[in-house]
Amino acid sequence: MPPARRGQRGPAPTGVERTFGPEEIIVSKTDPRGVITYANDVFVRVAGYPEPEILGAPHNLIRHPEMPRAVFQLMWDVIGAGDELFAYVLNLAADGGHYWVFAHVTPTLDPAGRITGYHSNRRWVPPATRRTVATLYRTVLAAEQSASGSRDAVAAGTAALTTALHEAGTDYDAWVWSLAAADELAAVTR
Repeated sequence: MPPARRGQRGPAPTGVERTFGPEEIIVSKTDPRGVITYANDVFVRVAGYPEPEILGAPHNLIRHPEMPRAVFQLMWDVIGAGDELFAYVLNLAADGGHYWVFAHVTPTLDPAGRITGYHSNRRWVPPATRRTVATLYRTVLAAEQSASGSRDAVAAGTAALTTALHEAGTDYDAWVWSLAAADELAAVTR
């Protein structure tokens, strides 16, 4: 495993892409704090960690440093309110490789409606969509990196994300679904 970069908990990114099939689904479940309680075999294989290292670890074990904090803040705001979220996420594997996913994250509720955890299904992302998402995320990440401190970084990233999407005449949810719909159409017409 490559050495961790200073200030980073995981391996240093290698730039090597890890793949999984369009028919495969990565599945995980967490407790309310984001600690992994279940990981399917596809998650274990693609993330490259032994299952015992995944179970009980925080889900940000696979957080790629080029993934904007603002998108994670949006995710936690939405799912923390009890709603589902669809998002494009860049993940980091144990060997420093990366992989893109189209994530569907939902809260798990008890009979009283309290959040007891989260469930995420993640699918393969076509290359053209990866490039589109990466372009937006680079803009957001640059804004975050220009700020000092974690809170200022999230605020700067959120502002950059909101501005870019507003200029495109959309919001994050509609943008994600426009890309997903284009991917479906492309798959049907092949």
